[in-house]
Amino acid sequence: MGTQEILIRPEQTEDIDAIRRVNEFAFEQSAEAEIVDRLRQNEVDIISLVAIRDEQIIGHILFSPMTIQGEVEISGAMGLAPMSVLPECQRQGIGSKLIETGLEVLKTRHCPLVIVLGHPEYYPKFGFVPACRLGLQCQWPVPEGAFLALRLDPHLPIPIHAVAQYRPEFDPAML
Repeated sequence: MGTQEILIRPEQTEDIDAIRRVNEFAFEQSAEAEIVDRLRQNEVDIISLVAIRDEQIIGHILFSPMTIQGEVEISGAMGLAPMSVLPECQRQGIGSKLIETGLEVLKTRHCPLVIVLGHPEYYPKFGFVPACRLGLQCQWPVPEGAFLALRLDPHLPIPIHAVAQYRPEFDPAML
């Protein structure tokens, strides 16, 4: 099945249970679903999109605010996490469509920088590079190749020389 039949739209209140299930099935645990729930409960300004096929939610992506502090403080940076697709729907371009749509939304919001902790083989096709190339380090000890960044604002000074910090709602899953 191709991605032509996939609809990407912002999450709605009635999607919350389905989003939780998608995250739990995709990650085979509840940590990512709990992050999403905590961010919502704390009324964080998130961007949450769903992928729908045949009136069923089969994928989800979330972007949440990040703090970038160092020589330069960058406001408006977002972290991409989590991104999930039901296992039976993976490798069909759904994740790519979620990422591309999410990045377009971020550009309209003038987001300067997007951070992701993810597969180093997957995210470069969307323009992500190792965050260390931009002078960024993660607040947690993570494999260097898995900590990636995408500069959306071409005027953002590089190197940044800063630490990228996720919201505290991520801590239970990382510590």
